[in-house]
Amino acid sequence: MATHQSAIKRSRQAEQHRSRNIAAKSSIKTGVKSVLMAVKGKDPEAAKASLAEVIPQIAKAGAKGTLHRKNASRKISRLTKQVNTLKA
Repeated sequence: MATHQSAIKRSRQAEQHRSRNIAAKSSIKTGVKSVLMAVKGKDPEAAKASLAEVIPQIAKAGAKGTLHRKNASRKISRLTKQVNTLKA
């Protein structure tokens, strides 16, 4: 257990960041699932709408360090590619 004031504060901050990161990742996973279900159901309108909602969430998580920036970029790219296959 931390005994210095700075270590106690750092521990408190780490817990807040951890809970925020978990919530963000969970939200992203839910959004990705909705996109994938729309793609699987061959519904291009729903897929586009879901994709438009989840891209900013993934980008923000990548910018803040919740996800690695290249991981975020890869997720966005792969989802976009799958949605675009519905058009062709």
